[in-house]
Amino acid sequence: MAGRPRVRLTAKEMGLIALFQAATGASVEDCIVDDKNNRIIFVVKKGDVGLAVGRGGHKIKLLEKVMRRRLEVVEYRDDLREFLIGALRPVKVHGIRLTERPDGRKIVVINVDPRDKARAIGKNGRNAEKLRLLAKRYFDVDNVIIV
Repeated sequence: MAGRPRVRLTAKEMGLIALFQAATGASVEDCIVDDKNNRIIFVVKKGDVGLAVGRGGHKIKLLEKVMRRRLEVVEYRDDLREFLIGALRPVKVHGIRLTERPDGRKIVVINVDPRDKARAIGKNGRNAEKLRLLAKRYFDVDNVIIV
């Protein structure tokens, strides 16, 4: 696909992707091992989230037991806004604004429903951190702010 950044995977990440694909049947685009939050984030091909998660989340729950980590699944999108909205689901997003500072740094401000703000940020900021990791990795964004 045009514009998609080249992501380098470690042998560990490639092994996790192989296991995840074999267990779910979903096509995995990327895998991020987030040791700080004891989780693995799988980025799957557009349309494969349901396949990856399984009915009632049974595939994810089973894999979490096998991998002994929390697993999160995000659908890949070429568009920054669509990608971040999907990564925040089911949080209601009112708007996303990308600004470029004079020093060249790119900042994304995500406006969410006030009732969903705590969920958007996540416990100890883990959801906000996930958004920052993904936005940096795929779109070269320096920071993500949730308001």
